[in-house]
Amino acid sequence: MPIRALKATQAGYIFAVGGIAAVTVALRLLGESINSTTVALAMLLVVLFVAARWGARPAIVASVLGVLCFNFFFLRPLHTLTIADPDNWIALIAFLITAVTAGQLSARVKRRAEEAETGRREIERLYDELRSAFERASHAEALRQSERLKSALLDAVSHDLRTPLTSIKASVTTLLDVLKAKASDASPAVLSEEGRREMLEVINEECDRLNRFIEGLVEMARIEAGEFRLRRRWGTIEEMLEMALARAKNLTDQHRVEVEIEKDLPIVLVDARAVSEVIYTLVDNAAKYSPAGTLIHIAASRAKDDMIRASVEDCGPGIPVELRERVFDKFFRATRDGDSNRSQPSGTGMGLAIARGIVEAHSGRIWIESGAGGLGTRVVFTLPIGDEEDKAETEGEMLDEPSYARAQE
Repeated sequence: MPIRALKATQAGYIFAVGGIAAVTVALRLLGESINSTTVALAMLLVVLFVAARWGARPAIVASVLGVLCFNFFFLRPLHTLTIADPDNWIALIAFLITAVTAGQLSARVKRRAEEAETGRREIERLYDELRSAFERASHAEALRQSERLKSALLDAVSHDLRTPLTSIKASVTTLLDVLKAKASDASPAVLSEEGRREMLEVINEECDRLNRFIEGLVEMARIEAGEFRLRRRWGTIEEMLEMALARAKNLTDQHRVEVEIEKDLPIVLVDARAVSEVIYTLVDNAAKYSPAGTLIHIAASRAKDDMIRASVEDCGPGIPVELRERVFDKFFRATRDGDSNRSQPSGTGMGLAIARGIVEAHSGRIWIESGAGGLGTRVVFTLPIGDEEDKAETEGEMLDEPSYARAQE
């Protein structure tokens, strides 16, 4: 038995003896007129207290001691263990049985309470261990997921950097080989004038691609840092569409592009280059994700609440409903489910994230819905028409902050 439990048991016996003795002395001080019922109840209280506090054995000791003191000090003839009246025998035995029974019941209740408390602590311990194990497992899984996302992102970024650099390097190497061959007269030049022009066009296009990629990283950093500023000017949506389509001409040469603009569409107070960037991104995605020869439909019309609604629709496979909000997340395409889908066009997935940042900076909204007949993808965005007050406010900001347009210049 542990020392602490042994000391507790000894304390129970000591209190049993001391309690009965104290009650006896106290009752004796009240005189001989006190009746036997009062004596029995007082000692029974001591027995119950001992049973509830220390258990059955100290309670039995208290019961026996109480019977002896009851008989010796309060039943006639006093100061003897002899009982003259047979009724006192009944009272004494009844007291003994009541005290022992009550003590046993109290002790049992105490034991059940201790078992319940022990069970509760065990459940809490198991729960804490289970929660700790779950947290460790979740943390490990989060680390693994983070590593997969990082690896996928690095692969995508590396691909977007390496692909244009490879094309540039191949073109430059070819041109240099031709120049060296001509200079040394080792062999006749095998690259025609048209071939050289194509090589230079490849270099030019891939440099533009790298430039757009770096601009995308810079713009994403500005949007996340809250430093994205617009240079609003009055302009027409038609001009912005023409600007974006001219830039995307090489991307859409395998598709049919149809533009539908509502008649008498009002001019809008926006950053024209930023809005053109949004349209270019949507057209670029439409060309990437729809088969060659299919239609890319671009529309603009007036919406309610002084807004302009524009959309770009393709005939591709469409986007599942559960992913239509996530595609606007930064690097979604590169990190989708922690793995790049190599069957899809490469990229980091910054375009739509930047587009959303630009649209929301204009207090507009962008979303994805199904195309006509439930097929394809239609990306829709809205922009407020604006007023002179917005223009004055924007120009005030321009004095202190660099703008998207300035960054493009």
